[in-house]
Amino acid sequence: MSEHNQDKETVVNALGGKKGLIDSGIPSVVFLLTFNFRHDLQFSLISALALSLILAIVRLAKKDTIQHAISGVLGVVICAFFANRSGNPSDFYIPKLLTNLAYGSAYLIANLAGWPILGVVLGPLLGENFEWRKNPERKRVYIRASWIWVAMFFARIAVQYPIYRSGNVNLLGTVNLAMGYPLFFAAAYGSWLVIKTAPPINKTN
Repeated sequence: MSEHNQDKETVVNALGGKKGLIDSGIPSVVFLLTFNFRHDLQFSLISALALSLILAIVRLAKKDTIQHAISGVLGVVICAFFANRSGNPSDFYIPKLLTNLAYGSAYLIANLAGWPILGVVLGPLLGENFEWRKNPERKRVYIRASWIWVAMFFARIAVQYPIYRSGNVNLLGTVNLAMGYPLFFAAAYGSWLVIKTAPPINKTN
């Protein structure tokens, strides 16, 4: 595998990877489908939580990383808590909106402070640690790539919050899924395209 392809794989895995998206995303699909078929909030919440637990057990049995499966379980538990407390199925998506707000704000503040999150996360993984801060061009590249994520997180909020306010759980769930996997992969690929234009890495020991 070439160094470029290795770096690309490192970037995608650091941002969640395919397994992370599966473990955190499929329970939401199950929630939406079961709610449409059964119109039973409790049953839908239990189904989503059960699937997330099964995914975590499968990861453990395969001796695979269960980081994303565990975070998926916790995510579903929190979403279920919000929806169960209010009895409003749309509230299942409140934590997702809050998560996008938190991540979007973090990426935005970090960029403005000159410490782009992609640089902080990927620098050590790519072997340069924080040497990129001494290289103005690499720093600019990390900042440009991080703006992609700022745009993605706030775009999700701008589109989904008005739908949440409308109470249309089917539309909200569908849009949430549409702006989940596709936007994530687009942002990850866009970040890679930007990052690979940077000058060569000055790897540290």
